[in-house]
Amino acid sequence: MPREYSGRSADGDASTPTATACGCGVDAPRTQGDCLDTSAGSSASRNGSWRVAVAILSMSGMAGCMTAKIEEVRDAPTRIASNEAVVLLAKPHLEGTGTEDKFLDCLERELVGEAFSADHASAKKSGKDRDPRSNIKDKPFQVYADDQFVDAFYPWLEPSTAPVNPQGFSTFLSRPGVSERVSSLGVRFIVWVDGVTQKTDGGGSIACAVGPGGAGCLGLGWWEKQSDYEATVWDLRDGVSAGTVSTDVKGTSVMIGAVAPIPIISPVQSTACDRLANQLRSFLVGADDEDTVNAPPKQTKAAQ
Repeated sequence: MPREYSGRSADGDASTPTATACGCGVDAPRTQGDCLDTSAGSSASRNGSWRVAVAILSMSGMAGCMTAKIEEVRDAPTRIASNEAVVLLAKPHLEGTGTEDKFLDCLERELVGEAFSADHASAKKSGKDRDPRSNIKDKPFQVYADDQFVDAFYPWLEPSTAPVNPQGFSTFLSRPGVSERVSSLGVRFIVWVDGVTQKTDGGGSIACAVGPGGAGCLGLGWWEKQSDYEATVWDLRDGVSAGTVSTDVKGTSVMIGAVAPIPIISPVQSTACDRLANQLRSFLVGADDEDTVNAPPKQTKAAQ
């Protein structure tokens, strides 16, 4: 069965936040850049060059700027053991865009050091036999291949039948044979991941031309992206929803046309992956979780 049965989407980055959202205090310019005069010996006008220089200086103050927010809500203690496994699944969507495959792969790499589900799917496609449960030393827990997990409980984890709330989760666990199958697989937690990275704003332009005097680009383009993801943790052993961890990262990227295009990219999605994985690992390991159950949501913010 293809991996997309778990609700994954093949699309990747799709959105961006504004400079104001970054908190850098600089409004993104929306003026058109001046084009190069490509005739022999000619150059851009002094006024045009001055405007571009001002725009470049302004954008350099906000390029690469990001804000990141992490929130955690714990409803039950976790404390996963090193011999127990988690499975990361994209939250099912009958319509719209689901969480990107590459984001789930990134989470697995951050959590256990490799994109185990993607590697397992690749081995399965090539006809190789591989254990669907990782066995990685010196890690706080293991990962179970998402496609194999969905297949093991077919059809109850398909987009049209998968549980979407605690009540549906309880119904899923009460189905004949489900609890016994969960125990045999050694999977302690399902982590439902929901969210996407998308472009939220952008502007400017870059013009490139070739002439007898050479080639070059002039102008300025910018775009903003937002990565907003939430991971909901369900405890298969105790039959409860353990809580949620979420991250919201916004950043502005710039492409400067100064003879050659110069990109200054804000790694919004990879930052969201890193922040969410770190918080999720801490959540699953459950250090001091007894003191945080039923506590107010914990929030942290960071700007880069």
